[in-house]
Amino acid sequence: QVQLVESGGGLVQPGGSLRVACTASGSILTIYDMRWYRQAPGKQRELVAGITRSGNANYADAVKDRFSISRDNTNVSLQMNNVKPEDTASYYCSAVISAIPRPKPTEYWGQGTQVTVSP
Repeated sequence: QVQLVESGGGLVQPGGSLRVACTASGSILTIYDMRWYRQAPGKQRELVAGITRSGNANYADAVKDRFSISRDNTNVSLQMNNVKPEDTASYYCSAVISAIPRPKPTEYWGQGTQVTVSP
């Protein structure tokens, strides 16, 4: 089965930097779009950034010019710079993947990793 495992969450001070990463595993044929979402307590989950197979990236306005998404093989990461308290949330990666034995492209999700921005 396909699994996405996230890492890199933790406590960071306002203005600091943090990188969260996600690795996909399984009998993967192709990884299409890869994305990062976040969800803060009492808030809806929001799309933070996405990146296509060709490397075209898009960002939510709230993180534009501060965050950067990148991908390499089965990995996707989100570099978070100049973080703000409002960036505090659980961050989730997702990826659209075709895999054996069910090659139909399907979106898979990681379990989430907590990022807390606090003095």
